[in-house]
Amino acid sequence: MRKLVLAASMALLTACSAPQQQQINFMPKAVLSSGDLVQDATFNLTSKDVRSAQYVALVDSGRSNIEPIHSKQNVRISIENALLEQFQSQGFRNTVNSENNIKIEVQEALVSIKHTVMENEMDGKVIIEITAETPQGKLVKTYTGTAKRTGALSASNEDIEGVLNDVVNLVLQEVANDKELQTYMQERF
Repeated sequence: MRKLVLAASMALLTACSAPQQQQINFMPKAVLSSGDLVQDATFNLTSKDVRSAQYVALVDSGRSNIEPIHSKQNVRISIENALLEQFQSQGFRNTVNSENNIKIEVQEALVSIKHTVMENEMDGKVIIEITAETPQGKLVKTYTGTAKRTGALSASNEDIEGVLNDVVNLVLQEVANDKELQTYMQERF
């Protein structure tokens, strides 16, 4: 019995001392409208994440070692919440029993980092597809944001976090300023 307790204690201590996987904060900011486009038009919001992997960054340090970095927050839920806040600021209301639907599909959210001893190169890309569907038809729009950034020495997690959040915020800005989507929702919702 003592050996079993000792073995379990050793396993637990080993697990506690194992290096923890790095994570970054993913915090998209909603672009709020200054005035209502509609009064109380309803929609049902759904979202899905179709990315092939759940990490948000890949760090290539050049030594045949590519390390994935994950987000502390759920990417799909964070984007859905930011877009919901944007639509609500325009006067739309989310409800489960609306015949109008908005579907959000997160297709890509990734920062690729190449490290050398002297510099780093970061490429960020976010792709979100939004489908606005009513009984009269549907509108499908794809929004893409990209960014390239170089810096001295290695990129920190804060640098990576900054690129990812900047790119997703650009995409949210593009959605907020999309007159075609606004008009479609205004006229049909």
